[in-house]
Amino acid sequence: MSVTPVDYEPTERTVPSRSRHRARYDRETVHSILDQSYLCHLGFVRDGAPVVLPTLYGRVDETLYVHGSTGSRPLLAAGAEDPGLPVCLTVTHVDGLVLARSAFHHSINYRSVVVHGTAYQVTDEEERRMALAALVDHVVPGRAADSRPANAKELAATAVIRLDLNEVSAKIRTGGPNDDAEDLGLPFWSGVVPVAPAYGTPVPAADLAPGIAVPDYVSAL
Repeated sequence: MSVTPVDYEPTERTVPSRSRHRARYDRETVHSILDQSYLCHLGFVRDGAPVVLPTLYGRVDETLYVHGSTGSRPLLAAGAEDPGLPVCLTVTHVDGLVLARSAFHHSINYRSVVVHGTAYQVTDEEERRMALAALVDHVVPGRAADSRPANAKELAATAVIRLDLNEVSAKIRTGGPNDDAEDLGLPFWSGVVPVAPAYGTPVPAADLAPGIAVPDYVSAL
């Protein structure tokens, strides 16, 4: 029986050129960053020019799934007969604004993941259904079982691509400003302004039938 390594193997593309001490390659850190978000940016080359698209994703074990229209160019390219679509997928959390005494040392506290690899279109219907349910549950855990699954027409209009987590790195910055010693006496406020996502009170649809309460998994957000 094969055993999944604890760490991802660093590569030339996943080792940062600056601040290498902030890089992480352990699966626990990478999965944690991916699982606490649902918006990624998918980069690829189209007609010789770079393109970056914001989109939703879902993680199932060591695979990320992204969906879109069957007419979408990246999804069409991923479904071509040649070896898929080379992509770079990124996920970032902003945790704080770091305000230093000097403009040069201003920064942010963040957690990010970068995934390099080749995306492939998912053609197996069972895997597509599983992936679409995972995408819904990745945004709101528990929602897939509490909504109508896609019908045949909707499935025909939806494409799904998969990207395996092979060439992966995380990068994290924490802590306060790194002011130069000669700037410590300057009369400017210095510190960190925490940043965190927040969910508001759920707003029911205008045509929601009376008596349908807010689900517990929504209230839990």
